[in-house]
Amino acid sequence: MLNGANAVNAMENSAHGAPRYHMADCLEREISWFCAVLDARIQMYFEHENAPDSIHRCPPPAMRDFSSPYAHVVSSLNLGFNDRIAVILALLPHIRPQVLDTFFIKNKNFDRGFTEFGGILGKNHGGFLPTGETLAFILAGDDLLARASVLTLFEDQHPLMREHIISLDDHAAGEPFLSGALRVTTEYLSRFIKGVSHRPSFGIDFPAKRLTTPLAFEDLVLDADAIEEVEHISTWLACTDVIMNDWGLKKTIKPGYRALFYGPPGTGKTLTATLLGARFNMDVYRIDLASVVSKYIGETEKNLAGVFDQAENRNWILFFDEADALFGKRTQTASSNDRHANQEVSYLLQRVEDFKGTVILATNLKSNIDEAFARRFQSMVYFPMPDAGQRLRLWQSIVGEQCSVDKDVDFWCLAEKYELSGGAITNVVRYGAIRALRHGRGAITTADFTAGITRELRKEGKTV
Repeated sequence: MLNGANAVNAMENSAHGAPRYHMADCLEREISWFCAVLDARIQMYFEHENAPDSIHRCPPPAMRDFSSPYAHVVSSLNLGFNDRIAVILALLPHIRPQVLDTFFIKNKNFDRGFTEFGGILGKNHGGFLPTGETLAFILAGDDLLARASVLTLFEDQHPLMREHIISLDDHAAGEPFLSGALRVTTEYLSRFIKGVSHRPSFGIDFPAKRLTTPLAFEDLVLDADAIEEVEHISTWLACTDVIMNDWGLKKTIKPGYRALFYGPPGTGKTLTATLLGARFNMDVYRIDLASVVSKYIGETEKNLAGVFDQAENRNWILFFDEADALFGKRTQTASSNDRHANQEVSYLLQRVEDFKGTVILATNLKSNIDEAFARRFQSMVYFPMPDAGQRLRLWQSIVGEQCSVDKDVDFWCLAEKYELSGGAITNVVRYGAIRALRHGRGAITTADFTAGITRELRKEGKTV
């Protein structure tokens, strides 16, 4: 059985292979089966003549003949009759909404829909949107014992919940649990229909941006200690399954990995996180603190919950830049604001510790991070200012081979004389290129670079 990121990767491989049937064919077979089950339930419930005695007279189609993400999920998680009805019911509003029009029939005695059908109406969607009550009606009718078994589908350890395939949400306080809307998660909707992983767009519901880079690990310039720590993280990402499952350490080691990158600005913290993702085909999302942090009580936690919930069981790295803004030290409680701030830190601590994926926090000053977080990091990587030799490599790497540079430019002299981070050198090269072209020169001169260096040092309150 596969779960989490392994199941995700296997589904993608399945979808992009050479399937015997298209994904649509697999779903068509499942929809036809669902229609037969629904028809049987309606006949039984309204006591039609020659109605079947059980919906289980309609066996689900075998998935062994299909090579698709849907078939893979059914097989790898060993989903049964009830599980599959739940999944296809949640999918139907997206792929075949008219199938659910059956539930619009009215109770003649009350001139309204049947309460037992459940369902809600959307703001724009004209069709029937299922709820947990809809699922309970299909699977149980008015059988109380069977209805109780439906509730087990929504327990945390059930595969559908554990793998975040479906959700039951939006039931109002005080209303029955099964009145919540039955939904397929965005991730699995994308996989079942398109065969690819869903990449959420930056917005109110997902305040994070995906990081990419054209650079490779060979372009990363760090000192030996930092490289050693980064390779330690790489080994974990490459061998998680071996460590946790083959070596049996999942009994004693919590899943997930937490790392702290700290050091002066521009020393490669963000680039390193991005390159780790690229090396292992993992998306890296930088949390946008401006969108997350709120002065209103509970809003920061709610915003962060949206990110962590979507990242659960996804092959992602969550990257918190300037992390001390969120994960700063707790203070002595002197006011309601202090209590609220401390509650935020405690909430974040719990979410980070429970997250099964990889979380990287970056800060300029390690001392600003709450000690409770520091104790829970598996790696703490210091990114120092580069020495002269490393600065020479940075100059040469950033300028590259195509850039037009005057033959008199001495990069060793620049590297030895000016203590700059990689980020600052990048800014200098950009400024030098613009300055050279603005003055009609076909190559960057030493004077252009020196002017850029002066600007960068002034930003830091230094002089040449």
